[in-house]
This record gives sequence, C-alpha cells and structure tokens, in this order.
Amino acid sequence: MGSVGLLYVGAILFLNGVMLLGWIDGRSAAPLNLFVGLLQVVTPTYLIFTAGGDENAILAASGLYLFGFTYLYVAMNLFFDLDGTGLGYFSGFVAGCAIVFAGLNFWRDNFGDNGFGVIWLHWAFLWALFFVVLGLRMENLGRYTGAVCAIQGIVTGAIPAFLLLTGNWSGNTNAAAVALAIGGIVVFAALWPALRGSAAASEPAPAVVT
Repeated sequence: MGSVGLLYVGAILFLNGVMLLGWIDGRSAAPLNLFVGLLQVVTPTYLIFTAGGDENAILAASGLYLFGFTYLYVAMNLFFDLDGTGLGYFSGFVAGCAIVFAGLNFWRDNFGDNGFGVIWLHWAFLWALFFVVLGLRMENLGRYTGAVCAIQGIVTGAIPAFLLLTGNWSGNTNAAAVALAIGGIVVFAALWPALRGSAAASEPAPAVVT
C-alpha cells in the first residue's frame, strides 16, 4: 500500500511544482491535494493497525503522515485562501523529521534502504525550500522551488513507485544511492542560476508544498 501512495505522492509533487512555476492556477490543484492527503493519512493508519506490533513497520508508516498532513494543509490553504506562513513553518519542522528518516534508512538495522535514505534527503531539501519560501517569505525562490518540486515528483515519487510495484526496485544498493545523490546535486545546482530570482507568473505559493 505504501508503494501505491508513493505513486500519488509523485503526482501531487509534480502538480504542486507546476503550480509554483505559474503554469496552472493554485485553486485547481486543491482537490488532488485533498484526495492524496486523505490517502496518505488512511494508508499509514491501516498499516499501523495491521503491523502486529512490528516496530520497523510502524516507524516506516509514521513517515507517511508527514506527507498526508502537508497535503491536507495545502488543500485547506487553497480552499480558504489562508496565509502561508503556518504551512511554511510546519514545512521546516517536517524537513527536520525527513533528515531523521534519511538517517534511519542509512543506519537502522532491518529498516534501511540506502536509496530511500537519499530520497528522504531530497524531500528534506524540498521541505526546507518551502520553509524559506512560505515561512520566511522569500518568494523570489518560488519558481526554483517549483522546478525542484516537479522534478522530484518524477524522480523520487513516480519512478521508485513503479519500480517497487513491479518488483524491480534496486535503489537500496550503494551505487544507486550515490547516483541519486549526485544526480540531485547536479540538476538542482544547474537550476539555481536560472530560476533563483524569478517569481511565479501566477499567484504566489501560499499553499504549495511537497
């Protein structure tokens, strides 16, 4: 079930990214944020209740709530035109949690997956960007954040989800983890000079998050 949820995490990351790029109106993204947010709350609740006390299964499921509550928060901001600073500071908290989950994937016995350790670092970077854009109101980084978000939707969401669902995930190898890390650094660094100072063409992003 977690792999199915990851596919839709990829979809909403991509959608929220193109919203920040100014390609779609923010309100049009609200329904999918609501649907995926609910999915990412129901799924970990089910996984925890059926884990039979397995600490690693419960720990893995708990990370899904970070996504679920983020997307629900995004949806509420969009539906009710709320100020984005609360969502921004929540994103800062979640960025810290994502770093912890990355470390757990690298070092916790019977839990780790090096590939997902790197993917959690990607997500931590994205949540940190939303803290800066929304919490600290540095909206000049909006389009850069949108591009990072859209790319991560494909690279950290859709592709790993399809590989997991088809039994072809090999991202737990050291080589794959290094490739994910280097690829992310190169791509996001290359985007920085082109997009760091450009504002979105549409409304600012008071409700767009990973």
